[in-house]
Amino acid sequence: MTVPELQPFRWPVRVYYEDTDAAGIVYYANYLKYLERARTEWLSAMGFGLAALEAQHEAVFVVHRLEIDYRQPARLGDALDVTVAPITVGRSRLVVRQDVRKQDALLTSAQVSLAFVARNTWLPTRIPAPLLVCLESSA
Repeated sequence: MTVPELQPFRWPVRVYYEDTDAAGIVYYANYLKYLERARTEWLSAMGFGLAALEAQHEAVFVVHRLEIDYRQPARLGDALDVTVAPITVGRSRLVVRQDVRKQDALLTSAQVSLAFVARNTWLPTRIPAPLLVCLESSA
């Protein structure tokens, strides 16, 4: 199901020294950490912490595919907002758009495809109904 566009979830991130390379610019792989943290906090804000999801449903979200565009660098000390907005919600698949912004400037954009998989088989399994309802209505 494709979901309508509403305000995305926002998670603030500060760029620390450990995030940067020798030039003081965020090392490209660290954007993946920012995206992961924002998705984790987004699910938690809806009442679906990852540890609880795994314990109750014996399943986890895994990144299946990631497309990312780096537009402008973030630098040491920058205050960033990382957003999450669902694009497509399926029975065992979730696609989200994520942006990293510094004020109004778009620094990085990504489309992340997630699969919900059983932790014992690593095969796709249905996203629990209460979470599915929240995902569809949060979009």
